[in-house]
Amino acid sequence: MSQIKGKIVKISGPLIVADGMRNAQVYDVVHVGNKHIIGEIIELREDLASIQVYEETAGIGPGEPVELTDHPLSVELGPGLIESIFDGIQRPLTSIYEKHGAFIPVGISVAKLNREKKWHFKPIVENGTYVCEGDIIGTVEETKAVIHKIMVPVGKEGIISKLSEGEYTILDEIATIKSENETFKMTMLQVWPVRIKRPYKVKKAPKEPMVTGQRVIDTLFPIAKGGIAAIPGPFGSGKTVVQHQLAKWADADIIIYIGCGERGNEMTDVLREFPELIDPKTGLSLMNRTVLIANTSNMPVAAREASMYTGITIAEYFRDMGYRVAIMADSTSRWAEALREMSSRLEEMPGEEGYPAYLASRLSDFYERAGMVETLGKERIGSITAIGAVSPPGGDTSEPVSQATLRIVKVFWGLSAGLAYKRHFPAIDWLKSYSLYDTDIEQFNNLTYPLWEETVKKVRVILQDETALLEIVRLVGIDSLSPKDRVKLQVAQMIREDYLHQNAFHKVDTYTSLEKQYAMLRIILSWFDLALLATENHVDYKRIEVLPVNERIGHLKYVEENEIEKEILSIELELIDQFEQLRKGVNEIYD
Repeated sequence: MSQIKGKIVKISGPLIVADGMRNAQVYDVVHVGNKHIIGEIIELREDLASIQVYEETAGIGPGEPVELTDHPLSVELGPGLIESIFDGIQRPLTSIYEKHGAFIPVGISVAKLNREKKWHFKPIVENGTYVCEGDIIGTVEETKAVIHKIMVPVGKEGIISKLSEGEYTILDEIATIKSENETFKMTMLQVWPVRIKRPYKVKKAPKEPMVTGQRVIDTLFPIAKGGIAAIPGPFGSGKTVVQHQLAKWADADIIIYIGCGERGNEMTDVLREFPELIDPKTGLSLMNRTVLIANTSNMPVAAREASMYTGITIAEYFRDMGYRVAIMADSTSRWAEALREMSSRLEEMPGEEGYPAYLASRLSDFYERAGMVETLGKERIGSITAIGAVSPPGGDTSEPVSQATLRIVKVFWGLSAGLAYKRHFPAIDWLKSYSLYDTDIEQFNNLTYPLWEETVKKVRVILQDETALLEIVRLVGIDSLSPKDRVKLQVAQMIREDYLHQNAFHKVDTYTSLEKQYAMLRIILSWFDLALLATENHVDYKRIEVLPVNERIGHLKYVEENEIEKEILSIELELIDQFEQLRKGVNEIYD
């Protein structure tokens, strides 16, 4: 740390103004006041620096010193990230709790990653090998679910030596890389500025689906690995539950969950649920492949912005190892509110609804760091899938944060208060939501399920037709509909209630594989085709409506994955038999 450079001249909440800062640089980290609270320079005017601090400023006064570190806000990357719970600037909350209790002391300084724990390092290259930036030289078993790959730091290359298997801390020298210009002593710890993107070779177009196990998402509005999505919705519509479900079940190797400005009890639910939840891939606790970043609503507002950058930087680090990473940001609206507060304290020209004019560009910077890439080093493909919740006031998606987000993301899962009030969850509105990855993903799924694309199109048409038919029913009553239209309404209801509705707290219904989704849709559409054929043969619709097989179709979502094929075959036979009896006019099945 350098010597004292300035002193405080003004304090306005989380904004500190200090003079004597002419040699400082924007985004450098500083220690403010006698309590040494952490701050970051966000504006420089001659020798005056505006500093946003990440802790409470109570007890700090004018004239107190400001010390420069000459380093930007950075995160530590290395073994020990997985299973950790950090705050917005990567302070380990578990360690702080064990030493200081439930509240973070002001100005506390604690190592971000454990310096004492020893990890068993296994080399995968030999001494004398020429290595480049991004090359993997060895591995550490961080948890039973995650192999941590130790990579050559960015900007380093040369011949490796002094490499051997053994027990090391993250600060111990594990190898030496010698080039013409320098000899670099390599440890397992890397430090990276959070506002700078980690480099890669090539960015690729996302086309492979990220299976979430949520039927409305995987079928109607899929997201690709390396894609970006937004979940806007009013209070109580289920944004957080949807993100919890995605974190639990999404087809990803690493989960980064950011609680940005959310209520403390919601983060508590995450902290309690994740360790107890069994990961279907590994049979272990979900925390074995999860990093949690908690910046709740009672924490300093300035740290909300930092929490988003901290999370995406950690995600990039695991992406560079070749992992598929899913990052959940809950919520970007709270982040935007923090930007608005800091902008107003800086007396910047306000944009729409008081948000800063650079709101859209900051959101773009965050989402742009997602994607599927060819990483540095030997050929590896890694991806970051970013899913951000948006909490517009009153559910009004015409407000600036929602609109700026919609211009960036390619998947829009619009939550509906109306569906939530009807207890239909996930409350994703199938009429206003969309996915720009759907064509590529449907074609990808067609390789495994040859009629996937055609099946999904039929479902979309049925749901759209239902809206028009319900409008007619409101005006002139249901008796005005033809038998064919009555069948359309019935199958739409089956799709909504028996397929799209999903119980996140049911041990079977909480997750549905693509195979089961396809089977369920196929049986519902088979019912539809047979019902239309029956009406053409003048079968009374009321008899179709009460077929016993209808109830079995409604229970399909509760059938275990390993029994679904057998159950589908049984229902298909029953469907054919009961409609055949209807056609023949046999009434015994109603006795």
